[in-house]
Amino acid sequence: MLELKNVTFEAADENGGSKIITRDLSMTVGDNKFVVITGPNGSGKSTLARLIMGINQPTGGQILFNGRDITHASITERANLGISFAFQQPVRFKGLKVIDLLRIASKKELTVSEACTYLASVGLCAKDYINREVNASLSGGELKRIEIAMILARGSLLSIFDEPEAGIDLWSFSNLISVFETMRENIHGSILIISHQERILNIADEIVVIDCGSIREQGPKDEILPHILGTAAARIMCDGGAKISRKGGAANA
Repeated sequence: MLELKNVTFEAADENGGSKIITRDLSMTVGDNKFVVITGPNGSGKSTLARLIMGINQPTGGQILFNGRDITHASITERANLGISFAFQQPVRFKGLKVIDLLRIASKKELTVSEACTYLASVGLCAKDYINREVNASLSGGELKRIEIAMILARGSLLSIFDEPEAGIDLWSFSNLISVFETMRENIHGSILIISHQERILNIADEIVVIDCGSIREQGPKDEILPHILGTAAARIMCDGGAKISRKGGAANA
């Protein structure tokens, strides 16, 4: 499915110099796997997600998707190959309705019935949302579920979520976990989530721990999760560090 070989990303810093964000990073995401990438704030997790999607270009290394070199492919090319990306803060589209976004995502003229099936799969009452405008009237939790419905409509081979718990309340977070559990069981593709949340880590097949731009640990959930929960030594420190959050909502910055 996805393979990263010695990927490095170097960016300009505020002093006119440069800073290495990810360093010689290698990992794989297999077919039909649910993988969670975790680690402290500032460790390079979100940058890694953007490198996979093509939002940023690596300064070294190689990215392969289903055997094809996509290291320098555009976002559009990657999307057409079957990679989807969900931002921490979903974009609002004034003037567009939910059904419009689902049709754009699916690349076909979905019927209302088909669109309603995708909304129902993420726990939204279709008749209440199908013709809603995607604007400020929608909560963060509603937007995130609509975004997941769009990814389901697209039929992505690889779905990437950058801290989906960010900016939503505990009730919405609990519903989001249920959606991911359903998605894990039903989607014909792989899911890659950037998250601090123990409840998301608990439904992963595999966990990757990033520390200071490099992979510290990776492997099956049952092997990795005990290492990163419960003790002071498991607080994964890097530039001040952060610990895995056991609660709903975003982890401490």
